[in-house]
Amino acid sequence: MRLKELRKKKNISQLKLALDLNTNQNTISRYETGEREPGILELIKIADYFNVSIDYLLERTDKPEMNK
Repeated sequence: MRLKELRKKKNISQLKLALDLNTNQNTISRYETGEREPGILELIKIADYFNVSIDYLLERTDKPEMNK
C-alpha cells in the first residue's frame, strides 16, 4: 500500500493523518507496516483524503487519477 509514500509526499505526520481520518496513530502505523489492512470504508477515506484511486493506493495501478 502506498499510504506511507503519499503521507510523506504531503509532509503529513501519522498523528495528523490519524486525527483527520478519525482513527489513531497506531492504526496508521500498522497500515503502513502491513501489520493490519484497512477495510473498504477506511480505504475509501484514505483514497479520498489523498485524492487518489483505491487501485493506486493498493498499488494495482501507477495512475493516481480517480475514475468518476
